[in-house]
Amino acid sequence: MTEFLQRLKEPKLVQWALAYVAAAFALIQVLDVVAQRFGWPDALEKLLIVALGVGFFVALVLAWYHGEKGEQKVTRRELLALAVVLAAGGGVLWHFGHPAAGPISGTDGARHDAVRADAGRASAAASSGARDASAQAIPSKSIAVLPFANESGEKDQQYFSDGLSEDLINALSQFDGLKVISRNSSFQFRDSTDSSAVIGMKLGVAHLLEGSVRRVGNKVRISAELVNAADGRNLWSQKYDRPYESLFALQDEITKSVADVLKAKLLEGGGAVVQSDRPPSGDLAAYAAYIKGRSLDRQLGETQLRQAIAHFGDAVRIDPEYAAAYAAMARAWVQLAAYNLGGSAARQAYASARLAAGKALLLDPDLASGHDARGMLVQFADFDWIGAEADFRRALQLAPNDEQAKADLAFVVAALGHPQQAIPLARQAVASNPRSSDANYTLAWLLAVTGELDSAEQLLVEATNQMPGEDYLRYGLMIIQVQRGDARGAVHSAQSLAPGFIRDTAMAMALYAAHDQAAADAALKTLIAKDAVPSAYQIAEVYALRQDPDNAFVWLDRAWANRDPGIGLLLFDPFILRYRHDPRFAAICKKVGLPNTTEAKAMP
Repeated sequence: MTEFLQRLKEPKLVQWALAYVAAAFALIQVLDVVAQRFGWPDALEKLLIVALGVGFFVALVLAWYHGEKGEQKVTRRELLALAVVLAAGGGVLWHFGHPAAGPISGTDGARHDAVRADAGRASAAASSGARDASAQAIPSKSIAVLPFANESGEKDQQYFSDGLSEDLINALSQFDGLKVISRNSSFQFRDSTDSSAVIGMKLGVAHLLEGSVRRVGNKVRISAELVNAADGRNLWSQKYDRPYESLFALQDEITKSVADVLKAKLLEGGGAVVQSDRPPSGDLAAYAAYIKGRSLDRQLGETQLRQAIAHFGDAVRIDPEYAAAYAAMARAWVQLAAYNLGGSAARQAYASARLAAGKALLLDPDLASGHDARGMLVQFADFDWIGAEADFRRALQLAPNDEQAKADLAFVVAALGHPQQAIPLARQAVASNPRSSDANYTLAWLLAVTGELDSAEQLLVEATNQMPGEDYLRYGLMIIQVQRGDARGAVHSAQSLAPGFIRDTAMAMALYAAHDQAAADAALKTLIAKDAVPSAYQIAEVYALRQDPDNAFVWLDRAWANRDPGIGLLLFDPFILRYRHDPRFAAICKKVGLPNTTEAKAMP
């Protein structure tokens, strides 16, 4: 025993031991960084530490052995044996650590204490092959602003807390290289009990900004927190108690703090101009009226749009120089006319939109939302596709991260016969607004008409699973199922829709695809009886599917007479394009100001 202890004190053994410990420590540090980068499980790191611990004793045995033989070098045979051991160990590490090997379970930090207590369940729900692929695609400079909680104790103050959240979204969108999720998608997680990891995965972001707002009289109390979505770590947090009059300065302070943490810089060059939806006078009453209107205009119903227009009117009466309020008013008038009105009422609404859009751009020629509103106006009211494209491109030049401008430009580019060019824009719109039924529907439609039916169907299936209540997505899925000849699936999708003209159109198409002629005829008759004016374009599509070009062109003429927005689909509609070589197709394209050539593919 004495001799054994004496041998342990020999310099070579000590040198081997110290060298091994140093090398093992360095290896652990490197692999810890790699493990975090690729999301390796904690169990893998623990296994590595145990292996290195065992290896320590192996190293001492080798040192002892070489000391006995008086050798200074390791033999080739020993190197070969060591290589075999390392290769086997590497295989184990690859099997457990490589993302392609399957789902990797991790620890998902929660947004609230209650969720943290159930982190295991959240982690299991978030772990899947799709999750791994999505995690790799999430940019590090990406953020979603969740709706700040209204702690004022009054429901009528919800617009105020939502307005603050939206202002932060708009402000952060001004930073170069920072992916910011739009209001439409991030607000779907209001009061969510999902963990931060699950929300980050669903929205495709690495960071979440959340908080609460309480306004009492002339005081505002705001609590804000920036977290790492993957593990729920707090990266920055702050509480503020300020006078209401300091609201804008407070919003700017929060924006700067978050941008500093993310190391983001304001957009510069390329024509970009910092955008603002605040009144130039700084009048908070005008701003309150504006954000009340914005809380209503996204709902697109006639009642909500008229209420929104009234609020925007209040805003510009308080501050006649409020360009952003005029732009929002113009867009609301266009939506009211295009989706809710017809005839003289629609023409009057378009006239009001024209006045509001003109005023907005007169006050601020570099206002992106003003150009976007005017683009939408000339598209729907005048069918001026070239003018609309110019305005949408200008809006995107001024505000390169503007999701709405990307979506609008994608549609008009496709309308001009270039769906392939529209797809990248549509993808960007979905990336910024992943929970938007409109954005997903548009992208799927573009993929389908360029021949990517599998990708289009997969996109809509995934979007429908995420947003099961969205009829628009199931209608799009029905269209693709008809194109693929999946009659049973098309009928099932059509039957799942809520009563209304969308369901009536879907049933008329799906039943015809299923060769149920009597039922298809009855469904078409119902559609015409109930919705001949608002659904003229869809009726033309049904006749095109039924290979009845005479009636298809009759209803296209009616759609044009009604100024049906569906006319914009002419050059990327797989049903109508069956008759692209019919002289009547060129005639209707000329009538509505479109070329008659397109990259899109017709349904066989």
